[in-house]
Amino acid sequence: MLTMTAPSHFTTITGRWVEDHEVVHNIMFNATTNLKVFYKQTLRRSEWWDNGVLPLWITAQNQGLKTGSFYFPGGGVSYDGQVVNRALLKPNVHPDDNETEWCQNIDKVMNWFSEEDFNFVTLYYGEPDNVGHNKGPDHPDRKKIIEQIDRTIGYLGEAIRRHNLHDTLNVIITSDHGMTTVKKRPNVDEIILNKYLNLLKLTSFEILDYGGFGILTPRPGKEQEVFDALSKAPNLTVYKKNEIPENFHLAKSKRLPPIIIVADLGFNLNSRFIVYVNKGDHGYNNEEMDMKTIFRAFGPDFKKNLTTEPFDSIHIYPLMCKLLDIEPAPHNGSLAMTEKMLVLKGGALRLIPTWLTFLLIGIFMLL
Repeated sequence: MLTMTAPSHFTTITGRWVEDHEVVHNIMFNATTNLKVFYKQTLRRSEWWDNGVLPLWITAQNQGLKTGSFYFPGGGVSYDGQVVNRALLKPNVHPDDNETEWCQNIDKVMNWFSEEDFNFVTLYYGEPDNVGHNKGPDHPDRKKIIEQIDRTIGYLGEAIRRHNLHDTLNVIITSDHGMTTVKKRPNVDEIILNKYLNLLKLTSFEILDYGGFGILTPRPGKEQEVFDALSKAPNLTVYKKNEIPENFHLAKSKRLPPIIIVADLGFNLNSRFIVYVNKGDHGYNNEEMDMKTIFRAFGPDFKKNLTTEPFDSIHIYPLMCKLLDIEPAPHNGSLAMTEKMLVLKGGALRLIPTWLTFLLIGIFMLL
């Protein structure tokens, strides 16, 4: 699966592989018209997200529950003419590292639950992603932002108790991807794709210079030539879309163009010049350990001190549906992967009133 923000978040909230929900990139694009809409604007474009797959907010609302989205990707648009009961979109220019605001946002969400009878809320934080990109995952400031996240989780626990929600509120803390250090000159010979093929002559559309994942549309009759040229390039793997490995779950996508490029861990796919400045990045093969994410959960329906085997993000969706006691929409997940986390009482699942907050807050281990 893509280790990229928008695709991964939408997989979590729908339980569908990327090739099924079709949010295939952070950038909204049309390879035929050469349209490109960058990430923060894409968050406001329903036509990128609304592809016939309903996210959990809408599925829950259709079954009588009240839901909210606080800065969560995909929460601020409409699906089949329906919108989330309450959706807050992050302003285009907005600091992500303000600890006071983080706590204030938690207070707002707690009020939604305790005073306005919300059942399900997604709350998103953009750190430590920004620090990881700007300074690298090994920078001392990364440790500082992790400590800030840790304090915020402590504040969340206090807020739950203060609002008397400790017996009714289940919390899931997870994220969308990992992070790795970007390899740069003079330590490595950075990838410049135009060394291996004439992009202008052989391709009509590209998304490159965006980390380790790239896409190309060859000009008519040039697909094999593009593929053969890139097959000779070091530190990357090129795929024809219909031949991409199963673990990416991209082959069935109608949006993706014919050529997919995945760089080796830490390499950026530069097109013609080296313009990419990030010191940390993601977007690489999801089997790489640096791309793995986290999952933590607590609340009255979760067992304590339990460690489980790793699982794919698609399996979070049926777990949330179980906690909310709703019928899930079609999905690719399996409750069997997660139900061992849940408390059984008298041979049956102990389900308290259907309240859940789903908190997405980071890309690194918290402790």
